[in-house]
Amino acid sequence: MAKPEGGPKHETERSKLPPYYTKLEPFRNRLIDGTGILTYHHVGPRPRSVRLKGLYVSSKLFEQQMRELKGEGFVGRAYSDLRKAPYAKARHIFITFDDGYQDVFENALPILKQCQFKAIQFLVVELLGQTSEWQASSGEIPGQLMDKQTVKTWIETGNEIGSHTLRHPFLTRISMSEAKEEITGSKKKLEDLFGVGIQHFCYPYGDWNEAVRDLVQRAGYRTACTTRFGINMPQSDPYSLRRLTARYRSRSLRAVRNWIRGLLSKTS
Repeated sequence: MAKPEGGPKHETERSKLPPYYTKLEPFRNRLIDGTGILTYHHVGPRPRSVRLKGLYVSSKLFEQQMRELKGEGFVGRAYSDLRKAPYAKARHIFITFDDGYQDVFENALPILKQCQFKAIQFLVVELLGQTSEWQASSGEIPGQLMDKQTVKTWIETGNEIGSHTLRHPFLTRISMSEAKEEITGSKKKLEDLFGVGIQHFCYPYGDWNEAVRDLVQRAGYRTACTTRFGINMPQSDPYSLRRLTARYRSRSLRAVRNWIRGLLSKTS
């Protein structure tokens, strides 16, 4: 099983913050006190029949989020600086994209350039130029992935790449030998294809345990991202980094109720 999320401190942090990142205001102080990593998947129009709507952020919202951070003095630093970044009272942010979708290259890259922000794409190396076929079994619409030339252009613009395995499996559901190949084989293939060192890893589905984490460390990666919610501090394990999922505001009944309560509390 994947390593369980939680602990009193983690739950306290989650209860005090929105469950996802839409705008800076509720997160500002925490992002100044620690190191924040934003995570995205798609940037662009969301197909009508898609189920996992939270994987999509419109170009407009992405631009709003980037420009707000820029306007508040935050710097979108190169991901390779993450472990060198100062933690106390620093205005920096790290931007990650999982899977390597083509719409990120088309819609997010121009905005990143305008804001002078850097980002990293975690790539599924054996599916470059194809689609996210791992989504088909769940009824999702597979998205177009960047091809080799597009990835090269992404790197040439000053952005980075990391590994998201060979084919995006649940790493705790396959044998240790298969997991090792997914972790070490993807690193070598990306380095051979693009001539850059691959130092950063991202667990597909956020699925990991201590044995998988140790494989990542032994493979020579310097960091690994999870889907755990939160901000990272100096004592944080670099192989189980927390992130903030960026998305649009939820229109669920619960969110509407919370919004109404918030309005009432301000007027009472």
